[in-house]
Amino acid sequence: MSQYNYPTYPTRHGYMSEKVQREYITSAVARKLLPGDAHRMAQIISLDASNDVTKPIQFWQLYSVVGPDRIVAIVSDFYARVFADEPWFTSVFARVGGAQHHIATQAAMWIDVMGGGLAYHGADFRLTFHHTHNAIQLMNDKGAERWTRLMLDTLEASAQHMTRDPRVRPALNTFLTHFMGKYAQEFGFENKSLFGELNPAVRRKLNFMKMTTEAIEALTEDDLRDALSEHGVDTSLYRGKADLVNKAQML
Repeated sequence: MSQYNYPTYPTRHGYMSEKVQREYITSAVARKLLPGDAHRMAQIISLDASNDVTKPIQFWQLYSVVGPDRIVAIVSDFYARVFADEPWFTSVFARVGGAQHHIATQAAMWIDVMGGGLAYHGADFRLTFHHTHNAIQLMNDKGAERWTRLMLDTLEASAQHMTRDPRVRPALNTFLTHFMGKYAQEFGFENKSLFGELNPAVRRKLNFMKMTTEAIEALTEDDLRDALSEHGVDTSLYRGKADLVNKAQML
């Protein structure tokens, strides 16, 4: 019996959430962290976290668990650290506005992406404009390293804002890792950002008995091997896709 009853906070898509969700799922499928049909799996695309503790919380489901106040609290802790840091780092933020300005905009972006609705007006255009105009001096190895260090300190100090659900922190780490990887690619710096444990891979246990021969044959060889492994089959004994299909039909 589940100990959770999500959503604790009502969810809806924001200006950025659907696009970010699609981008992450595409990337995660390519890295075999999500099944090939993840974009059609209700537990993945839902904005509400699963009550099954064996299923990870996707970062666009975080709002359903933590709500707005906890997000603001975490972001507030981060910017307190930013504005107490060395001048070369702090000054870039200070030119744009004070801590409260940054808390409001950053929290709005998090809420929007995490399933809290239409919070971050301007979406991708606004985010890109900020990084290419306001924060360009920090979009490099040195700036990314310091940002990561302060965010990691924030996460370590913010356990009380993450509820008792142990899946929240990995979901936050996955969110931050995804965006830092995106920025590293866009601005050409090395991504050394390590926020901690990430969401585990989601494996879909296929019920071959309920699948047609055509449906089994439509699976890729890699998907067949993964699915058969979930059933305890040693796939190293089967050389090619035809052998794997035959084995799946026998289960």
